[in-house]
Amino acid sequence: MASYPGCPPSQGPATGSGPVGEVPHPRWWERRGTRVTALATLLALSGAVILALVREQTGTEGFLVGLGLAVVPVPLLISAFRWLDRVQPGPWRNLLFSFAWGACAAALIAIVTNSFATRWIETATADPAGADTLGATVIAPVVEESAKAAAVLLVFLFRRRDFTGVVDGVVIAGVTATGFAFTENILYLGNAFGTDQLTGTGPGLTSVTAATFFVRIVMSPFAHPLFTVLTGIGFGLAAVAAPDRARARRVLLPLAGLVAAMGVHAFWNSSSSFGEYGFFAVYAAFMVPVFALLTWLAVYLRHRELRTVRAELAAYVAAGWLAPPEPFALGSLKARRLAREYAAHYGGRPAERAVTEYEALATSLALLRHRGRAGRAGADFVVRERELLDGLWQRRGYARPALAYAAGIAAPLWRPPVYAGPPPGAPAYHPYRP
Repeated sequence: MASYPGCPPSQGPATGSGPVGEVPHPRWWERRGTRVTALATLLALSGAVILALVREQTGTEGFLVGLGLAVVPVPLLISAFRWLDRVQPGPWRNLLFSFAWGACAAALIAIVTNSFATRWIETATADPAGADTLGATVIAPVVEESAKAAAVLLVFLFRRRDFTGVVDGVVIAGVTATGFAFTENILYLGNAFGTDQLTGTGPGLTSVTAATFFVRIVMSPFAHPLFTVLTGIGFGLAAVAAPDRARARRVLLPLAGLVAAMGVHAFWNSSSSFGEYGFFAVYAAFMVPVFALLTWLAVYLRHRELRTVRAELAAYVAAGWLAPPEPFALGSLKARRLAREYAAHYGGRPAERAVTEYEALATSLALLRHRGRAGRAGADFVVRERELLDGLWQRRGYARPALAYAAGIAAPLWRPPVYAGPPPGAPAYHPYRP
């Protein structure tokens, strides 16, 4: 890597002369629009089929009750994963795809394969109880985690620029599992409601529906995300492995994460066979500690990303691309928020959008440089770096004063020399009372 990145900003952003020669047109099956259309069609068909299957098993009334109850934890889980991804937010299209894959394609694969395998075992062994136990503890974890891992694999392969580390793997895996759990909860809650209707049990704390809601929605809404996050961690570690020095590791790490997800899933499903209080023992002694450990790991990785942003952007200050207070402000979530509020107050929505884009571009630039210094940036490092620098340069008019102001507020003992106060005649502004 060069001693300092980019070229002096006095030259302005590079215009480029374009590629030399004629670029061949991709074949129809290689076009992005074709792939997107095919994938959307596949998810739509999967959604229609899974809707029909679940409604057939639960009935219309049971389906509606299950749908209304199953949606309760979804906004909380999605918000938690978006909060985790605040440092370098991934595109919404990746999250929409992941949720749709989990709720439609993965759920359809799981329902069809689990039912077929359990019936085959039951026919072969003439032991319905044993077939159900084997299906829940062996077949279901393997099938379900493999189906959910397919979404992580697709994003890893076809959205590689958006998949740069462990946090990205955790978010994609968690959102996929949230979609899967959503569909599965509709099925379980709808069947529980049907059981209450058959037995004449009214709505109340003693109903099967209430018990199912408490176990699946209140106690363990994080169960499926926890399993699949292990797969996401494996893919995230593979994403940060050097491509030219760790080919085996890039293959083995996702497989190890998938196997771990299957193992934890199987252990959780088998907890009901450990005695009267086996489920609660496994929940308290295993699931909750593992969930706390993974939560701590995710938060730690997010803070490490912020430290990386502060450290790596200093080189661009020395080269003149960034102002001195910007690495500090961009490495603090509080300062980022203050910068957006400042921009929105003085410049409206266009200024706020420019600062938001500036923060995202600067984060991508810092993480790209970090990967480049470790030899993991890939052959397009220089091109990608220049694209990000040009994007920052185009938005500097709104971003620089906002970030300088935010740095001064977030660190009162440090006064950035480049900040000259609000524009002449601007109204008084307080960061918490825009």
